[in-house]
Formats: sequence, structure tokens, C-alpha cells
Amino acid sequence: MTVHATLAARGLLLDMDSTLVNSEAVVELLWRRWAAEHELVAADVLAIAHGRQGWATMADLLPDRPAELNRADCDRMLAEEATIIEGVVPIPGAPEFMAALTDLPHALVTSASDLLAETRMNAAGLPLPRIRITAESVTVSKPHPEGFLKAAAELGLSPGDCLVFEDSRAGIAAAKAAGMRVIGVGPRAATLTPTAHVPDLTHIRVDARPDSSIAIHVSA
Repeated sequence: MTVHATLAARGLLLDMDSTLVNSEAVVELLWRRWAAEHELVAADVLAIAHGRQGWATMADLLPDRPAELNRADCDRMLAEEATIIEGVVPIPGAPEFMAALTDLPHALVTSASDLLAETRMNAAGLPLPRIRITAESVTVSKPHPEGFLKAAAELGLSPGDCLVFEDSRAGIAAAKAAGMRVIGVGPRAATLTPTAHVPDLTHIRVDARPDSSIAIHVSA
């Protein structure tokens, strides 16, 4: 492993979908179905859907639609997603990455519901962090920084001491708005100017330092 960057942090904040877990097929299936129901172009929907709560995407696409209908659609979609685990697998390197974090400060920050987060992490064979900020934990969706700021507070850390792992435009924008550095994971993140970028988590090595900080080594 040839390291080209090392970032220090005191806590790590982790997105789930497409960062730790590959659930792209399920996500795109349901959003394509929703797009067809509302006579929208699927590509336009998918361009803004990743990383956000469903109701926020719906509100952008159908601005005149009552908010309660978007919330109801979002709840139905989350419930259906939690029943589909076929094809849900870990991102390469995720099992080793999560194992390295066992005794280190970290939290999950996802737009998924509690049930969906538990379902997908279990399906991918990944441990569910003790601290997790889910759809039920926040009042606004990424790209608002609320979720990341709440996670930092739960860990007892300042935003500047946290390092975020994210894949989506909304998630990376939320991390930056929270005043946090961010490692972009996967192809979607490559053009979004994260602090550092990796194709997947096989390019990350985690070391605990004697001063209780965490060293994240990023390889090319």
C-alpha cells in the first residue's frame, strides 16, 4: 500500500449507502418506479436522489405537491427498501475498515431509517455502530449539516475533529457545511472536491495513535 495522504481525526462519521454498503440496484429500482408513476425522467430523478431523504428529493422534483404526500411516499419507499436485501453487499474493503474501527470513536450518519440501516448493514455483514444518526434523528435532510453535527455532538467532538466518509453530492456538501473534512468514496464522489478521494475502502488503512487520535492513510 503506497500512502499518498494521511489525515488525522478524533472521530469518523460514516455514510452508509454506496459508502459502506452497495445498495445501488435497490435504490435505483425504486426511484425509477417512482419516476414512472409521476411521469418524470428517471435520469433526472436519480441525479439528485442519492444521499438524501426521499421526501426532500420529491419536494424538489414536484414543488407544488403537498408535503404530506411526499412524506407518505417516502415512508412507503423506506419500508419497501427494508424488505429487499438481494444484491445488498459490502463495498470492497468495508468489512476490514469497520473491524479496524471497533474500539475507535465513530458513528453512522445516514438518510436511511433505523430499520433500513439495520437491515442493510446486517445484509452486508457489517457491524452497526452504537452511535447512529438516521432519518428519525433529524428534521432536515442532507445537504443540511444537521446529521453530521448531531453525530459529532454525540461523540463529544468538535466538527473540526471529525472526518466524514461519503459518496454523494448531498452528503459531501453536508459534511463541508458542518465544517468537516471528507473522504469521498466511489466514482460519484470523484468530481465533488472532497478532501481526499478513494475508489473504495480497500484504499484506506486506519491506525490508532497514542494520543487517542486516528490516522487515516489513503493510498492511490
